[in-house]
Amino acid sequence: MAELLERDAKLIQYLNEAYGKEKELETALQAHISLTTRDPYKKRLKDHLKETKAQAKGIERRIKQLGGKAEALPTPGPDVVAEAAGAVQSVANKVVAAAQGPLHGVRGTGEAEKMLKNAKTEYSDEAEEIANYRAIEALATAVGDRDTAKLAKEFRKQEERMASFLEKTIDQLTKEVVKQEVPSAQRAKSRSSSRRKSSARSSSSSTTRGSSSRASTKRGSASRSTSAKSTSSSSSKRGSSARKTTATRSRARKS
Repeated sequence: MAELLERDAKLIQYLNEAYGKEKELETALQAHISLTTRDPYKKRLKDHLKETKAQAKGIERRIKQLGGKAEALPTPGPDVVAEAAGAVQSVANKVVAAAQGPLHGVRGTGEAEKMLKNAKTEYSDEAEEIANYRAIEALATAVGDRDTAKLAKEFRKQEERMASFLEKTIDQLTKEVVKQEVPSAQRAKSRSSSRRKSSARSSSSSTTRGSSSRASTKRGSASRSTSAKSTSSSSSKRGSSARKTTATRSRARKS
């Protein structure tokens, strides 16, 4: 067997690190799916499990094309001690991954809390995978391996989409935990509730201003009416006085 070039050996090392993580997550995702009760979340986990298996197969093919062997090892190589240590580490990782789901199920106080713990673990795993594929893509680009760079970029985007989904899911599950475990009196008031109260205060204030305006209008109208009556009465009195004076003068001339 021909000796690997340093370039290919380094690519195989990074690819094997990503391969080991994908195999580990196959086990963890299966455990999480069994504990998930939210249908959209469960469906997305199932879809990502398919992606994870396909990624592991894609990495395995690329490693073979580069002249290596796909192994879930920290570092690849023919050294027997390193292979044995890597095999033990791989088994340990799978045991931990399988235990994550049941452990979170025990620690959680409610359904939402259990799923939230799993979602946070998955989000952490996605961050590691994104870092793995970003490093592989950068390495492959630097050594002129377009095929490996293209593969890593494709897988990185898949992981980024999953991470984006988990970000939203973590927010939703956290709010659900609050509903399940925190009394309503201790929660922040929703914006819609605040808007309704503000609208009610505004409406009340408007009504008060309207009533005040109408009352002012009535007072003004009453004042004008009183003034008009007073003016009419005064005019009437002056007219009567003038008539009396005319009559008196008329009698005086006759006499």
